[in-house]
Amino acid sequence: MDANYDPQQIEAKWQRRWAELKLFDADADPARRKYYVLEMLPYPSGALHMGHVRNYTLGDALARYMWMKGFNVIHPMGWDAFGLPAENAAIKHGQPPRDWTFSNIEVMRGQLKRLGFTYDWRREIATCTPEYYRWNQWLFLKMYERGLAYRKKSRVNWCPQCETVLANEQVVNGCCWRHEETPVIEKELEQWFLKITEYADRLLEDMKHLVRWPERVLTMQRNWIGKSAGALVQFPVEGCDEPLRVFTTRVDTIFGCTAVFVAPDHPIVEKLIARSKSPHTLRADADRIKASSARARAEVNLEKAGANTGFMARNPFSHELVPVWLANFVVTEYGTGAVMAVPAHDQRDFEFCTTYALPIKTVIVPESKKLKEPEAFVEYGWLVDSGKYSGLGSEDAIQKMTRDAEAQGVGQGTIQYRIKDWGISRQRYWGTPIPMLYCDRCGLVPVPEEDLPVVLPPAVKLTGQGRSPLETVPEFVDASCPRCGGHARRETDTMDTFVDSSWYFYRYTDPQNATAPFSQDAVRYWFPVDQYIGGIEHAILHLIYMRFFTKVMQDIGLVDFSEPVARLFTQGMVLKDGSAMSKSKGNVVDPTEMCEKYGADTVRLYMMFAAPPEKDLDWSDAGIEGAWRFLNRAYRLVAKHQVTLEVLKVGSSGPAPTPQSLNGEERQLLRKAHQVLRHVTEDMEFRWHYNTDIAMCMELANALAESEGAFAAGKICEQVFRAAVELLVISLSPFAPHLADELWEALGHSEPILRVPWPAYDPGLAAEEELELPVQINGKTRAHVRVAVGASEEEIRQLALADEKVMRHLNGKKVVKIIVVPQKLVNIVLGD
Repeated sequence: MDANYDPQQIEAKWQRRWAELKLFDADADPARRKYYVLEMLPYPSGALHMGHVRNYTLGDALARYMWMKGFNVIHPMGWDAFGLPAENAAIKHGQPPRDWTFSNIEVMRGQLKRLGFTYDWRREIATCTPEYYRWNQWLFLKMYERGLAYRKKSRVNWCPQCETVLANEQVVNGCCWRHEETPVIEKELEQWFLKITEYADRLLEDMKHLVRWPERVLTMQRNWIGKSAGALVQFPVEGCDEPLRVFTTRVDTIFGCTAVFVAPDHPIVEKLIARSKSPHTLRADADRIKASSARARAEVNLEKAGANTGFMARNPFSHELVPVWLANFVVTEYGTGAVMAVPAHDQRDFEFCTTYALPIKTVIVPESKKLKEPEAFVEYGWLVDSGKYSGLGSEDAIQKMTRDAEAQGVGQGTIQYRIKDWGISRQRYWGTPIPMLYCDRCGLVPVPEEDLPVVLPPAVKLTGQGRSPLETVPEFVDASCPRCGGHARRETDTMDTFVDSSWYFYRYTDPQNATAPFSQDAVRYWFPVDQYIGGIEHAILHLIYMRFFTKVMQDIGLVDFSEPVARLFTQGMVLKDGSAMSKSKGNVVDPTEMCEKYGADTVRLYMMFAAPPEKDLDWSDAGIEGAWRFLNRAYRLVAKHQVTLEVLKVGSSGPAPTPQSLNGEERQLLRKAHQVLRHVTEDMEFRWHYNTDIAMCMELANALAESEGAFAAGKICEQVFRAAVELLVISLSPFAPHLADELWEALGHSEPILRVPWPAYDPGLAAEEELELPVQINGKTRAHVRVAVGASEEEIRQLALADEKVMRHLNGKKVVKIIVVPQKLVNIVLGD
C-alpha cells in the first residue's frame, strides 16, 4: 500500500474493477431471495445537488448491506426526463428539449458513477423516450376503455408563469408548486382527467397494509383524500327556484347557522345576479371575490373576503332566514361550493363573521358549560337552543338530525371526499402526447394500440405562450380517423409528468420489453419494492399517484397486488447556513467539487454522519474535513500493519483463539468490534441510525490505535487484532465502499467485499459490560451511576448511595426505601 491515502486513484481503480466484474448486475432468480432498493428518480436538471447525494447514499448503503446478506439486489436508476425546464431552456438557449435533456443526463450519470453507487445501469430508463412513453399512452387507453380517463370542460388551475394547467396537488398555498411566489389563477378549458376518485376508498383502506410507511405521510394522504361523513342539507333561497345544497359534517350545529357562504363561481350566483335589485353591484362583488379565490387557499392565512348578495336562505331546521354571502375561501370543487356559517363552532366562520359583524349564536356547550372567549368551540358537546334536540350529545344529535332531514325531504346522509379527479392535460410540448383523435364524423376516437407510440415531432417552435406548441405542427395534428378513414385532428395537449413517475419502478424490472410495459413474471419476482427513499414533499403527489396506478394495473390484470412499496423512508433536506441551497443565495455545495477535493467516500461518509437521515442536515466544511481525517486514519492503520496482517491471512500464525482463551485486553478490543458490528447490523435492518454507526466505527478505529502498543508487545495476539481490523473494514463498507475494498485487498483478500457474507456478531462479546442507570430521589433524576451487567440489587443500592451527587441531595435525610427497577433505574424515597 502507498503510505498516503489517495482517494482519486483508489476510487477509479475500484470502479473499474466493479464494472469489469459486473458486480451490481442482478437478474431474476427464483432460487434466490430478492431485495428491491429504490430511490426516487431525479429530474435531469443539469447537475446533482447534495440532496440527491444524501438520498442515493442512503439507498446505496442499504443495497450493499443486502448484497452481503445474500440477497439478489435490484438497485436501478433512471430519469424523470419530461418537464417544463427543458422547454424553458429551449426558449432561452435555442436548444431542442431533447438535446438539453440528454446532455444533462450524460453529466448526471457521470456524477452518479463517480460516487460509486451500486446501480445496475442495464436497467436505466428515461421517461422521455418513445420506448417508455408508448406505455404511458397504452395505460391511458386502458383507463379510457374503463371510463377512468375522460374529457370535460372544467375550471382549472393556471400558472401564468408556466402558462399551463396545474393539478390541485400542484397548487401550494395558492401558488404554483414550481414558482412559489406566482399566484395561481383559474381558467375554463377542455381537459383530460383520470378518475382517481373512483379509488378514494381503496387508497384509504389499503393504508392498513402500509405498516412500514411513516405515519406522517399516511396522515397527509388521509387528509388529502379527505373522506368525510356528513349530511347534505337544502337551504331554500327566497326569490330563487333553486335551493342551496350545503354539505356539513356537523349538522348538530345547524341551529347556530347565521349565514350561508357560497363560492363566487357557484352556478346559483348567476341566477342571483339576474334576480338582484342591484345586479351591477353584485356582479362587481362576485368578480372581486373571485379574483382573490384560488384552489387550496382555504388552507393558508389569506385575508377572508366576502360580500352580501342581498338574498336570504331559510334554515330547514330552525326555519329562520339567514343572509347568503359570497366568500373567497369557499370553492366550487370542494363539497357543494356552499357552506353554512356557524361562527360559534367553526374558527374560520368565527373570524369571517367577526370581521363582517354577522351574528354569533352558541348552540353547543362543553360538559363544564364554560366557553373560551373569543374563539369558536369546535369540539363535540351538548346541544342548547336547538329546539327539540336541546340536551342531546353531539354524536346522538348528528344521527337523529340526519334521519329527520331525510324523513322531511330536506337533506340526506352522505360521504364526500376532498380529493378530486386528476387533471392531466398540459399545454406543453415536452411531455407524453395524449393518444386521442377528434373526427368530425366519429367524434372522440382513441389511437389504436398498434399505432402507438404517438411520437413527439422533433422540430417544434417553442414560444412559451399558452397554446400548446403541438398545435402549430400540421404533420402532427393532421391524421386519419381509424374508424371512418376521414380527416381527424390529434389531441395537442400532453400528459402531466407525474404520469411518467407513477409506474416507472415497474419498467426497471423489464426495461427493454417492446411488447408490454413489463413482464408479469419479472414483476412477480421483484415486487414489492422493499425499500423506497425520497422526500416528504411527494406525499400527496407522486406517492398517491403511484398507489392509484398500481390499483388500476391490478384491475386490468397487469399485477396481482394492490400496493407497490412495502417500506418508505423520507429523508431530511440538506441545508447550508440554515437554509435550502440555491444559486441565488450563494450557498450551493457542488458534489463534483467535493469529490475532486476529498473523494467520493468522504462525501458519502459525511452525508451519513452529519445528522440522522430523517432530519435536515446543515452542511459544515469542518464536518467534511473531519470525515476526511477519519478515513485517512483508517487507511494509515491498515497500511501500517499490512505486512503482518497479510502474512496472517495465509495461516502462518496458528489457530484463532477461542473466546474463553482471550485475555482482558483482547476481550476489550473484540468486544468493541462486535458491538460496532451489532450496531450496524441492527441499524441496517431496523433503525437506520447511520450517523451513530459511523461514530462507533470511529471509536473502534481509536480503540485499534490505542491497542497498537499492546499488539506490538504481544499482549494482543495477531488473530484478535486482525479480526478487529476486518470488522472495522466490513462495518465501514456500506458507507465508504472504495476504501473498504482497498483495505480488504490489503488484508490479503482477493474478492470484492460486496461478495463477502456479512458476518454475524457474537452476542456474548457484543453485550454491554456496564449499564448507566438514572438515580431518582423522590421521583426526580439527580444522578447517573454505571453498574456491571448482572450486578445484584444490593450492589446497585450501595453504588447509588455512594454517588457524590446523591449524597449531596440526601444531606442526612432519612431513606425510607430504595426501589431498583432492573436495567432501568434506581429511585430513592426519602422521608419528611
